[in-house]
Amino acid sequence: MTAALLAAASSSARAIECDEDYQIVQGQPVSTPYCRDNYLAAVARTYGFKYSDSTVRNNPARKEEICRFIGSDIRVHTACEEVLPGSSDTR
Repeated sequence: MTAALLAAASSSARAIECDEDYQIVQGQPVSTPYCRDNYLAAVARTYGFKYSDSTVRNNPARKEEICRFIGSDIRVHTACEEVLPGSSDTR
């Protein structure tokens, strides 16, 4: 039973299609936390961070750390606003 649930969960995660920080739902882009976090991880890797998508999604401290360093990058504004509210007001 547990193996079936894990297989279903992993197959549903693979079924999620992201375009940068938007999830594609019925052909339309929708902003979702899952895709925002994945995109934050991807952008962070361009700055030299070595965190995986799942690390950023599942560890708020890592997400906050990344945002403190690259939060001024417009590509990650929405994702970073979630962990550092108002941070873009001072930039």
